[in-house]
Amino acid sequence: MAKKEVTVEQKLRALYDLQLIDSRIDEIRNVRGELPLEVHDLEDEIAGLSKRLEKLKADLDTVDDAIKSKKNLIEEAKGLIKKYGDQQKNVRNNREYNSLTKEIEFQELETELAEKHIKEHKVQIAQKKEIIEQTKGRLEERNKHLAHKKSELDAILAETEKEEQALLDKSASFEKEIEDRLVQAYKRIRTNVKNGLAVVAIERGASGGSFFTIPPQVQMEIASRKKIITDEHSGRILVDQQLALEEKEKMNTMFAKF
Repeated sequence: MAKKEVTVEQKLRALYDLQLIDSRIDEIRNVRGELPLEVHDLEDEIAGLSKRLEKLKADLDTVDDAIKSKKNLIEEAKGLIKKYGDQQKNVRNNREYNSLTKEIEFQELETELAEKHIKEHKVQIAQKKEIIEQTKGRLEERNKHLAHKKSELDAILAETEKEEQALLDKSASFEKEIEDRLVQAYKRIRTNVKNGLAVVAIERGASGGSFFTIPPQVQMEIASRKKIITDEHSGRILVDQQLALEEKEKMNTMFAKF
């Protein structure tokens, strides 16, 4: 069914009302706007810390295994030293004795090197354990912070969800009262301008949020409400300040009921 014929002033009022409703929705979303991002960032940070903790623990196991391996090597070397020492007692010539002596010296060097590596690994273990404790502390603190932020977000959602839905319903309802071409123009402008303000009032001789002065003749045309006029610089739809004040008062009364 075709929309009933309305005056330009009625169209301007309807457009400005729609802007006030959509701006109120924007405000509600901005209140919680940073919180979902903060929650997401915290979740990412916690995931990163958890992954780091897993890697540190895996590294610790690797170092532990390395120490066990070196201890086994030392035991084997001690066994070989004893074996070669016993063999030296039954050698038939100096060449065999010297050969066994070199084997013993080699195993002693292997033992010294293994003991040195064990000391280094123990230092690594101490350092990694310290980092693990620091990471655990950071993880615990971040988890507490996340729980707080989630609680804060849930509270805001619970508080604003009903109002937001009511406003969304009103926005859709108001759109139906405005001809399609104007609604589409409004949405296009709203997408392209800062703060989503597609319909603005004249303030101190310029369109709201702009520093470009509007010529007096154009201001008079806007105040006459005989045609829809847009700002040549931003493309926004312009209304006079008196109309804006009247519609704000009316819409604030409506908002107070939500």
